[in-house]
Amino acid sequence: MKTAAGNCTRVVWLGVVLLGLAGCSATGMAPVDERSPAYRTARTDGGRPVTPQIAPSTNGLHTVARGDTLYAIAFANGLDYREIAIWNQLESPDRILVGQVLRLTPPVGAVEIKPLDDEPAPSAQPLTEPSVLREPQAQLLPYSAANWAQVSGARPVAAVVPAATPPAPAAASPTAAKVASATPATAASATAPEAAASTPADGWLWPVDGKLVGRFGAAGGKGIDIAGARNTPVKAVAPGKVVYSGSGLRGYGRLLIIKHAGEFLSAYAHNEAILVKEGDTVTAGQKIALMGDSDADRVELHFEIRRYGKPLDPLTYLPERS
Repeated sequence: MKTAAGNCTRVVWLGVVLLGLAGCSATGMAPVDERSPAYRTARTDGGRPVTPQIAPSTNGLHTVARGDTLYAIAFANGLDYREIAIWNQLESPDRILVGQVLRLTPPVGAVEIKPLDDEPAPSAQPLTEPSVLREPQAQLLPYSAANWAQVSGARPVAAVVPAATPPAPAAASPTAAKVASATPATAASATAPEAAASTPADGWLWPVDGKLVGRFGAAGGKGIDIAGARNTPVKAVAPGKVVYSGSGLRGYGRLLIIKHAGEFLSAYAHNEAILVKEGDTVTAGQKIALMGDSDADRVELHFEIRRYGKPLDPLTYLPERS
């Protein structure tokens, strides 16, 4: 009986050893529960990490996160990116570091950047007194009774010298007339405000074909809304450089921001897909995105124009549609 009990014990231990060997020979890794959020990275459909959304600052500061650009930070806070660069002594607006804390309010004594064409144009003011030379005129006259009467205000006894009749003006040559006629136009162009700085040189194009369903200023809107079909091509309204491409601004979905001449920015929101990347140079009419409904309740393009951080009514810049 003792032998039988020993055999039974050996069989049990043999089974345990075999089970252990089977566990060691299993292929693959044991599942690991990643409980730390530091190791989790959400990704978009295109495989690009989702960056924290940029919300307007409540304390005048912004901590730079991966994917942020100075243009997007300024856009979210209604500021001019150049002011933020000056306030934080940045060497280039294209270079900010993750974890860097940026101030979004001017330091004491900072100079505010304002567009020149927002200032009222100087107007001509009439002189309070006629521009007439008055006595004395610093003119040396030889002594005589007549000259004494002239400078003392007394009536002269006799006229000094009869006034010489000025010669008749000669007929102006065609060349002189042409120069004279061109002079006022040149002066007017030199004194008039420079209107070219307020609009891009080549004008604007409509970013997409569709129905206008939202206007600037309506319900606090900072741009216009154009409804259309999903995947309708979205086009650049003017030549420029892509300064932001992502979904980091709350309420804009997949957003594209392009910088144009004259410090203009154009923004294209709620896209289904973005076809260009930051740093790309685009031409007017180039396809840059596909229309969608990201962070929106319908398929539409939300389009904005900004200058010096100030939203402008796009309908005053876009050509009229028939």
